[in-house]
Amino acid sequence: MSKIISWDDFEKVELRIGTVVRAEKFPEARNSAYKIWADFGDILGIKKSSAQITVHYKPEDLVGKQIVAVVNFPVKQIGPIKSEFLLAGFCDENGDVVIAKPERPVPNGVRML
Repeated sequence: MSKIISWDDFEKVELRIGTVVRAEKFPEARNSAYKIWADFGDILGIKKSSAQITVHYKPEDLVGKQIVAVVNFPVKQIGPIKSEFLLAGFCDENGDVVIAKPERPVPNGVRML
């Protein structure tokens, strides 16, 4: 069973929409990953992260795609880069990540209600 959290706990998590503006292979990562830069709009700007999404996606296919991300975790050092957001996704039947994305385009930076 899932752990129950309060509404106040949930409100602390900032899930926002961003658009991938750059993606490249991350050869220094321990596990197969990409470096991702996403535009979260005027307030947050462009942030970078690392994502283990290499099975279903190619870097060139990610650019221009909207993503859902947690943007208020502390910055985390991952090899030579500082990860500034957590790309949201779900594991498929093989444990490979499928990106969470909006059903239709919305403005960058919009927070999930």
